[in-house]
Amino acid sequence: MNLDGTPDHEDIEFFDRYGPWQPLGPVELQTLMDGFPAPWWIVGGHAIEAFTGARRPHEDVDLVIFARHVPELREHFRDRYHLWSNDGGTLRPLDDRFPDPFHDRSQIWVRKNARSPWIIDCPINPDVDGLWQSKRFDDHVADLDEVTWFDDRGIRFQNPEIVLHYKASANREKDRFDLEHAWPLLSDDKRQWLRDAVQRLDPDHPWNQRLADA
Repeated sequence: MNLDGTPDHEDIEFFDRYGPWQPLGPVELQTLMDGFPAPWWIVGGHAIEAFTGARRPHEDVDLVIFARHVPELREHFRDRYHLWSNDGGTLRPLDDRFPDPFHDRSQIWVRKNARSPWIIDCPINPDVDGLWQSKRFDDHVADLDEVTWFDDRGIRFQNPEIVLHYKASANREKDRFDLEHAWPLLSDDKRQWLRDAVQRLDPDHPWNQRLADA
């Protein structure tokens, strides 16, 4: 999606193949998840917006749970929404016939039915004995409270430096927008973590010069 809210070529191709999105906002998602018995948090652009206050259009909302809690998610949405396991664009119903996602780093898409737009993208997250594990660096394991934060509404978000680390891979216009608004607000230690992570991702990444700025 372009920063003016219009769909780009990639969006149009996506809608033609999979159907439209009408994503929930963070507060709507909080209401929908009320009573869910396990941790959940928001990543992606909404997480950066919550941190910076800089608003932009969002084509989806990224809800994350630990992969071990997929059964609880199915029960929470039972008889209200259809869940689909997504692995790189391959979709399969997540239901009593196929109760497990493709793997513990895949996604779950949520909608009411086939006549309705998608409302949630749920990239599930692996864990190590209940600790959060990075989907990019297996050696990055931490207590969930160390890699997330709560806003004043009680909504949990991924830490901005970790979100930006994932966004660096795509380096889209919206990702650069998020970097420019979040970077001045990061603490010195979070800036250094992001520098090291992007350098590890790609020593020649175009963000490295921006991240070198004090």
